[in-house]
Amino acid sequence: MTFSRFLSAGTLALLGLLCSCAPRTVPAAAPVRASTPVSSVSFYPREAGLVWTYLPEGEDASATPYVLRGLGPTIFSGVTVTASQLSGRGADQTWYRLHDSGGVRLLGFHKPGVTVSLRPAWQEYPSETAWKVGLVWQGQSAITVASDDGKVQAQGTLKYRYEVQDRREVRTQAGTFDVWVVTRQISDDVGGLFPATEQLWFVPYVGEVRTPEGLLLTSRNFAPKGGVR
Repeated sequence: MTFSRFLSAGTLALLGLLCSCAPRTVPAAAPVRASTPVSSVSFYPREAGLVWTYLPEGEDASATPYVLRGLGPTIFSGVTVTASQLSGRGADQTWYRLHDSGGVRLLGFHKPGVTVSLRPAWQEYPSETAWKVGLVWQGQSAITVASDDGKVQAQGTLKYRYEVQDRREVRTQAGTFDVWVVTRQISDDVGGLFPATEQLWFVPYVGEVRTPEGLLLTSRNFAPKGGVR
């Protein structure tokens, strides 16, 4: 799972329903929680209903988190893809990815008013069996930025390079993880849509424990597996 910069507004609201006949004490409702059986979570988690929360690195744990949700299969540019959505603090962005034996590829993403398409799809992650320290993959994609009415706002080229630097144990608010440490380098000629050079931490069957934007995982709604405690 990867993130891009957040440009548009989105808010979360809670609705409460009060019922009053005679005065009485109403017990607090239990928090609503979802749980996805670990047997159904993929190496690169993408199932509908999965939820992750993140905070910027170094920020207080009581701060309002970003929330990432797995939305499941949908159609993007005529292709069946898997969607995930990030919200919170004004962020509202949906990614469209292809998952197959070759890994994970990003076909595009949408923010309110803007859709970004990548051809060929951007290779974000390698095949499941390829992981090792020293692994490098790279490529480039034609990038098109269009408004919701279909008008092209910008076109150009995006180049990317990934290198697996290390594998180590880290501790975060969400737990202790055996992470793959990856450095990602990005350049484009349409205004710098992505951080130029960042480090991310990936864990199989969990996702990104640290995103390229410096967001750290604080919680998830599915059980641990493998190198997670």
